[in-house]
Parts: sequence; C-alpha cells; structure tokens
Amino acid sequence: MLNLVVNNRLTIPAEELQATFSRSSGPGGQNVNKVNSRVTLRWQVGDQPRLPPDWQRRLLARHGNRITREGELLVHSDRYRDQPRNLEDCRQRLVQWLLECEAPPRERKKTRPTYGSQLRRLDTKRRVADKKSGRRSLGD
Repeated sequence: MLNLVVNNRLTIPAEELQATFSRSSGPGGQNVNKVNSRVTLRWQVGDQPRLPPDWQRRLLARHGNRITREGELLVHSDRYRDQPRNLEDCRQRLVQWLLECEAPPRERKKTRPTYGSQLRRLDTKRRVADKKSGRRSLGD
C-alpha cells in the first residue's frame, strides 16, 4: 500500500493504515460467497501527532461515531465487486473526510429579512387568521 497524500500539509504513511477484508453483502452473484471483497480501513486517529489538534477535534466531532474506543477511525467499502477498487474507495473517503474537517466552519453573518419577505409573512398570517376565524361558530 502507498502513502496517502491528503494535501501538502498532511501525508499518512502506509504503515499507519491497516486494511482488513471480509465477505461483502453487495453485488456479485454466487461469487459473493467465495470472495472477500469488502474492505475495512483502520487509521489510528486518537493519538495522532501528524494531525493538528484543532483539525483532530473537528474530525472527532464530525465522524466520532466511526471511531472505536481504541481511537481507530473505521472506513468501510463494499461498493465494488473487487478488493482493489474498494480499497481505493476507502482511501478516497478518508481523504475526503479529512479535507472536510481541515478548515473551521464559517461563522454565520447576521442578516435582516427583506421588506418584501416581511410583507409576505404578514400577509400569509392574515390569510390564515381570516380562514380560522371563518371556521369559528358565532356562539350564543
């Protein structure tokens, strides 16, 4: 397996990635019962010195449900019928997840509703109120 280049700041050595193979539930016909085409890629992210702390924090927050108690990030793939393509799919997913978490999310700028949207909201409220008041019985 080759080193995984995420960007110019982060490259994951091949020794840190562990791939295991198992039987897939995906397509394959009768062959699916004989071939281990599903790939599970493991990467120790818990005590990772290569990953900056804030990047690691965002990764744990975003993909914490994929991380084991031992601190390993699991990536599964059984999209394709053969091991090499599933392995490459796992590697690409890991890169994608890391790039998603690299930069902090932008802060939302406060904006005011437009005059037109305020008028539309009030008009809709008025129509709904009229409709409901029309349903009221006149009573005693």
